[in-house]
Amino acid sequence: QVQLVESGGGLVQAGGSLRLSCAASGGTFSNYVMGWFRQAPGKEREFVSTIAWSSDMTMYADSVKGRFSISRDNAKSTVYLQMNSLKPEDTAVYYCAATSSWYFKPNDYNYWGQGTQVTVSS
Repeated sequence: QVQLVESGGGLVQAGGSLRLSCAASGGTFSNYVMGWFRQAPGKEREFVSTIAWSSDMTMYADSVKGRFSISRDNAKSTVYLQMNSLKPEDTAVYYCAATSSWYFKPNDYNYWGQGTQVTVSS
């Protein structure tokens, strides 16, 4: 069983930056594809980014491409999401998740963190 704990959320002005972290425990971190998702009030949870086991592949939603960057440190069992040029529409609860294969849909991820709030003011 993998436990995931996100941190790094907060309130930031439009154009600012935040770095989210997700620390994993209870499993072999390098065995999992790690993803970031977000959910805004009244909306479905949506894919943000994912990174493969050895960081050799990454994928981003079109809405964040060029502004967000995902990375992982297998030695620290941690995945990161660097968010730059933030916009008010990026406001959401951000979740990290783990899965065993190269998936992009929330239902394909087995383990989830509790989420961290990101609020971008205009």
